[in-house]
Amino acid sequence: MIELKSAGEIDAMREAGRVVAAVHAAVRDQAAVGVTLRRLDEVARTVIEEAGAGASFLGYHPSFGATPYPGVICTSVNGTMLHGLPTAYRLRDGDLLSVDCGAIVDGWHADGTVSFAVGTPRAEDLKLIQVAEETLAAGILAAVPGGRMGDIGHAMSTVGRGAGYGMQNDFAGHGIGRAMHETPFVPNEARAGRGLRLRPGLVIAIEPSLMAGGGDDYYMAEDGWSVCSGDGSRSVHVEHTVAVTADGPVVLTLP
Repeated sequence: MIELKSAGEIDAMREAGRVVAAVHAAVRDQAAVGVTLRRLDEVARTVIEEAGAGASFLGYHPSFGATPYPGVICTSVNGTMLHGLPTAYRLRDGDLLSVDCGAIVDGWHADGTVSFAVGTPRAEDLKLIQVAEETLAAGILAAVPGGRMGDIGHAMSTVGRGAGYGMQNDFAGHGIGRAMHETPFVPNEARAGRGLRLRPGLVIAIEPSLMAGGGDDYYMAEDGWSVCSGDGSRSVHVEHTVAVTADGPVVLTLP
């Protein structure tokens, strides 16, 4: 069942989205060469706690996860595309890092991801990040009343694949609200004009991921959580929580 949100409920989710944005800003500020992923998780925990919010990810245990999730953020480095664990790994110069965060305020969730380079960036990584952000932006622009869910995936794949990058469609977007993951499924790639008709009040997390090598294959790491590019190429993940409104899409995970 798909639950449409009222204007007041969307405003409540916007508060959770602000917490997500604050976590991203704090983690980006602290993500320097030599800093551990575990330390970044501690930074995120502090931001969430000081905001009086809850952590959507902590203890989350979906069917594909080997264990309940141990952190409040996912920290995916280089060839890890999604769900990287905040471990004792120390960041190195030139690492490509994606930070995924979910927060709860008054029972309402928001979910978002940013990707950036640590230390000295590689030109090819900056291009990968730029195209990923353009891919996400295209998906958001397609989230309008009267459109179809397939329009979102089509818009994103046109940009991402047009730049020569690989995409996967198994771990993609989702509805969000009282639960972190709700229906409907929001594809990273789809046919335009197909799927669910978009209506005001629908709130979704749109989250494309791109693989620099151009292939679509991926595998689960031994930790039972990390989703890695099949060819080992560097990967990025970006995400916003977006409300479909009569006035167009509204991004809820901005500062």
